[in-house]
Amino acid sequence: MTALAELLATHTVRVVLLGAALLGAISGMLGAFAVLRRQSLLGDALAHAALPGVCLGFMLAGARDLGSIMAGAFFTGALAALVMMLITRATRLKADAALGIVLSVFFAVGVVLLTHLQAQGGAASAGLAGFLFGQAAAILARDLWILGGVGLVALLLVLAFWKEFKLVSFDAGFARAQGFPVTALEVALTVMVALAIVAGLQLAGVVLMVALLVAPAAAARQWTRSLGGMVAVSAGIGAASGAVGALISASARGLATGPVVVLVATGVVLVSFLVAPERGLVPQALAARRARSRISAARVLAAMQDLAAAHDDAAYKAERGMIGVALGAAPPADRLASLEREGLIRPVQHPPETTPHWELTRAGRAAERPGPEGRIDPGPATPEEGG
Repeated sequence: MTALAELLATHTVRVVLLGAALLGAISGMLGAFAVLRRQSLLGDALAHAALPGVCLGFMLAGARDLGSIMAGAFFTGALAALVMMLITRATRLKADAALGIVLSVFFAVGVVLLTHLQAQGGAASAGLAGFLFGQAAAILARDLWILGGVGLVALLLVLAFWKEFKLVSFDAGFARAQGFPVTALEVALTVMVALAIVAGLQLAGVVLMVALLVAPAAAARQWTRSLGGMVAVSAGIGAASGAVGALISASARGLATGPVVVLVATGVVLVSFLVAPERGLVPQALAARRARSRISAARVLAAMQDLAAAHDDAAYKAERGMIGVALGAAPPADRLASLEREGLIRPVQHPPETTPHWELTRAGRAAERPGPEGRIDPGPATPEEGG
């Protein structure tokens, strides 16, 4: 606690921590809409397209003025979004191709301008390279007002147009049929994403900024089923990742804040994929195991009888996967072996398929449906079985 208190007592650390938390919250809130609209790569394209704007802002201001640089980045980011819309509407190219074209062309222009400025020399131009991967130590207290202003504007817009944004995110076609201005709403969402990217250039840079948009939203998607919950959880994960990443970076020398924040957010994504209730891999595996354990031999037999009746074939050959679909989980091998030992089913071949198949025997077809306690009633003996 003493080391943490010493870190928090440093003015620079407090500014970076608060800035990272604000940026994470903004990115998480707006990234939720980008993920739901399947436009995660849009943030990547806009982030890379901001690099030439950074260079143009520096050239116009003649110095490393953050306001000019952010204005230039927002201009080229908005221009890139407009170019992508024109490409998809005026040509037969799909959105992914338009994203790839815009990302590569704008980023190439930015690298050329950056190289040109650095070749001219000067301490100010040398600092422009920090916008590639971020330079959190350069954040000043007055920059927090810009981040706070961007966050407040984004929050007010989301609250004001919550119903419209929700409808556009889930079913843009239905929203258009209901008379909503879908294009204007999509432009508004894109502009807000561009604002978040521009605000985060100082901390995360153009290369890593997209991770702060996508990672918190991807993690939040595993924990909640509602849009409101997803936006809130995503903002919380983004803010926590930013704060934790800033503290880790400040406590160790030589660790850049932006990449550490991204790694923390990615770690949250991995944990969410593993342990989130219902959607996590571990809970799903445990649920499947419990489901298989509840599958009795009687239920397997009943499923095979249902398949035979549905196909109007008493000798219908069923494979394990098909039986699993009927039961909701693949039947354990010991249940099938138990039915084989009782003479109710038998393994058969079903060319040209090579997977194991089973079919009902006469006793299995004659057996009654499972009783209330799950036991198999063998039913009346047939002449062929010797009564």
